Amino acid sequence: MELRDAMTQISEIRLQMARTEVFRGYRAAPVAVSGLLAFLAAGAQTLWISAPLENLGAYVTLWVGAAVLSAVAAGAGMAISGRQATHSTWRRRITWLAIEQFVPCLVAGGFVTAVLLAVAPGTCWILPGLWQVLFSLGVFASYRLLPRAIFGVGVFYLAAGVTCLAVARGAHACSPLAMGLPFGAGQLLAAAILYWTLERGDGE
Repeated sequence: MELRDAMTQISEIRLQMARTEVFRGYRAAPVAVSGLLAFLAAGAQTLWISAPLENLGAYVTLWVGAAVLSAVAAGAGMAISGRQATHSTWRRRITWLAIEQFVPCLVAGGFVTAVLLAVAPGTCWILPGLWQVLFSLGVFASYRLLPRAIFGVGVFYLAAGVTCLAVARGAHACSPLAMGLPFGAGQLLAAAILYWTLERGDGE
């Protein structure tokens, strides 16, 4: 019984340590790539989806596709970082903790998007702002594992999302800038913070 209690306490201590340690799995390069993908997706929308509210399927497919590619890039960066880690078991624990904190906002965004498309397509003009607000919640949920400056990225996404909900309606609803500018600039800002606070010292 005492051994079981001791093992439980050790597990709790390790979990608490993981929560207070800076997660180094997010790399600047994949995050920057996701920002560039946002700009490219905005360009693609400008060329091929002139009326997004009349072609919601193509609009959502474009931006969900960009999000999936960004997630793949982030996952590849974490995999490479994990291979380079000396204490792989400890790194995996922190990696899963970071994923668990961020994934719920993505799942919520997916479900809300599906519901709006199915039962209330007339309200889909809120999608860009809604996605940005939900993304900000993911950043806020996981920033304790990241450099403290990442909190500012969450504030940026929240402010961008609220502004988008207030402004990007009518003729400006679902415009390329409503998604491309916030996500492009936000991801490049996050990449700069990750590089400056974590990777620059490693390189030196």
